[in-house]
Amino acid sequence: MNAPGIRGWCPTAHRPIMSGDGLLVRMRPRSGRMTADQANALADLARRSGNGLIDLTSRAGLQIRGVTDDAHAELLRALVAEDLVDADPEIEARRNIVVTPFWISGDLTDRLERSLALRLAELPQLPAKSGIAIDTGTVPVLHDVSADFRFERDGEGGLLLRADGAERGWSIDEAGAFDALNEMAAWFVETGGGESGRMKRHVSKSPLPAHWQLAVPADGGDVWSPGRTKEGVVVGVPFGAMSVDAFAGLLAEADPGCVQVMPRRRLYLETVRPLAHPAFIHDSSAFLLDVAACPGAPRCMQATVPTRPIARLLAKRGLGTLHVSGCAKGCARSGPADVTLVGRDGMFDLVRGGSVGDMPDRTGVSEAGLLELFP
Repeated sequence: MNAPGIRGWCPTAHRPIMSGDGLLVRMRPRSGRMTADQANALADLARRSGNGLIDLTSRAGLQIRGVTDDAHAELLRALVAEDLVDADPEIEARRNIVVTPFWISGDLTDRLERSLALRLAELPQLPAKSGIAIDTGTVPVLHDVSADFRFERDGEGGLLLRADGAERGWSIDEAGAFDALNEMAAWFVETGGGESGRMKRHVSKSPLPAHWQLAVPADGGDVWSPGRTKEGVVVGVPFGAMSVDAFAGLLAEADPGCVQVMPRRRLYLETVRPLAHPAFIHDSSAFLLDVAACPGAPRCMQATVPTRPIARLLAKRGLGTLHVSGCAKGCARSGPADVTLVGRDGMFDLVRGGSVGDMPDRTGVSEAGLLELFP
């Protein structure tokens, strides 16, 4: 069996990766938010420079698919001009920050993101996939979104910084937020975190300083259901994949003040209009809402199986959470699912109640075999 080519870095607009359908160009809108003009520009650029497909990642990133080598330089210049990408490749690579949805200009989330983004270059060199979560809304909601350093609130509304994998955090104030992050990042590096790769793995074997484990985070909440909110509408994006025509159509239907790219492959549009575009999910009971499936073969060169056709069929069968991965990397979902299918040599391995790295309950199952297992 050929192991998938797992990279120690994530693609960016400056450093795209080659996939089965061309270059994959990833960007992270600042604070996850785009103006309507930026969103329309993104759709136009994806149409002109890519193959007409845009992905939403689980951490609120965006990817233009199918970009050719010849088109990349012009696309990059346009993305920088639209302020969708930082002109400095190093800063863009480090700006791996995911924020709580529905933040308001000038609130704590906005202030923290702006202040931290200005000083990212001062942090020690961290593993390329290291990420920061600013989960400082009314209640924490990003607990299942991948991040290594988590800014959250405690039960009294105070600010804390929590190392991913730790149950408790470090009480801090806003003025000292970057210094606390810098200290925690330095500890991570100095205690061998680079070898662990991620904070959660590292804290399982390296004890944290005691004063970083005193503050109890507030209980989490759920903001992921599609539908109307006070200021706008949340829609789901099946598998996180949308055509530029569908995206442009949604923007025309909504005429939004802004578009927030949410984790878990949702979009939040600031609008008073009702939305019903058929390419998007508008109902929390929709069977595809929380089904995770990567592009699969042939769009991904690591995948040995198509993923989304079987995911659509199985999603209708009431299996609970479902993750279909084209290979052992598990890009579409980092955590466990009720049913996880992992492509291997053209067949599927089945994991119940686990993730792609867990021991499978069955190996070498065909699509037809899966449909028999889950009638």
